[in-house]
Amino acid sequence: MPRKGIKAGVWLGSVTALSFHLGDCQVLCLVLSTCLVRAGLLGRFTFRSLSIRFSCPYSREQPIFTTRAHVFQIDPSTKKNWVPASKQAVTVSYFYDSTRNSYRIISVDGAKVIINSTITPNMTFTKTSQKFGQWADSRANTVFGLGFPSEQQLTKFAEKFQEVKEAAKLARDRSQEKIETSSNHSQTSFAAKMKRESGRETPSSTRASSVNGTDDEKASHGGPAEAHLKSENDKLKIALAQSSSNVKKWETELQSLRESNARLSTALQESAASIEHWKKQFSACKEENEQLRGKIEELEEQCNEINKEKERNAQLSRRLQELETELQDKELELEELRKQGEIIPELMSECESVSEQLQAAEKKNKDLEEKVRTLRTEVEENKHRQTNLKTELKNFLDVLDGKIDELHDFRQGLSKLGVDN
Repeated sequence: MPRKGIKAGVWLGSVTALSFHLGDCQVLCLVLSTCLVRAGLLGRFTFRSLSIRFSCPYSREQPIFTTRAHVFQIDPSTKKNWVPASKQAVTVSYFYDSTRNSYRIISVDGAKVIINSTITPNMTFTKTSQKFGQWADSRANTVFGLGFPSEQQLTKFAEKFQEVKEAAKLARDRSQEKIETSSNHSQTSFAAKMKRESGRETPSSTRASSVNGTDDEKASHGGPAEAHLKSENDKLKIALAQSSSNVKKWETELQSLRESNARLSTALQESAASIEHWKKQFSACKEENEQLRGKIEELEEQCNEINKEKERNAQLSRRLQELETELQDKELELEELRKQGEIIPELMSECESVSEQLQAAEKKNKDLEEKVRTLRTEVEENKHRQTNLKTELKNFLDVLDGKIDELHDFRQGLSKLGVDN
């Protein structure tokens, strides 16, 4: 049904008139019926030139389940991002149409209808997180998403969706059975009627021939009755032919619907299998991600050890500078002692003692130089080890970036698959 803008005025007792611009007369009736249920009054609807009196207890569609949620719709341009359809949580209700035996999900934000989705047996409600669910509406050519305040409300809504879906499927099967039964009944009734009419025609002609006697008298007396019966038989034959053609047409449509249902069931099974496959891959990637996180923690521990080694190297460097300073001081003292030995020959004994001290200092200097060389060797080894650790860390980070990119691509593919479903 093409949607056209309809402006409606609603009067409830002494309440001021409200204006709505909606696209579906039935949705407007449902919105107004909700208002009337809350007000407990009768309402009067004016659709341009059409005026309808309405009483809420006799509404054709009645709400059977109501909840509140944030409503989203898929972005029609990207088919990936969600676009908020409501600024805050709004009422989302299941409605049952007893006349058409159909179910709809309807949500109204003020004067704007943001959800008007008729539930079919082919629809599926998918939980994408603990508080978010979605379903695709092929008639509206969009995907609706609902964000609930709690997981319990999402579970109740999903269970109600499955229940309504099964009821819609049962209603469709019953309507198909009624079509087949009515077609068979129409064929049987037409055949019985033709037999009754043919049975009436034979005795009337026999009675006419026996009573009248001659052909001229039969033509004069029985002609109008036979013509009437013949015309009735012709009408019945035409109606029977039309009924047969309609039955064939209905059988063809029923067969096409069954084939379509079989194809859709096969596609649904394939989709379910594909989803299970993607779930397994997602679990594998999740486990791999956990392993990578463990390796990252190990590398962080190694980095902490490297930092500690750096601190020890810094302490050794400071100690080395102190030893070099002491060495320079000792060299200055040695020079002074040598000068004193040249100037004052009387202090030879002291010079000998100084020489002994000098030898001891030189020996100590050699020991210090040996320690310095050892420390420098250790510093070079630590630097080389640190360089190798940095190289390994860089390679690991490159591998980790690649895995994260693969995981991101996989997640996008999974989201695209969910949207396609």
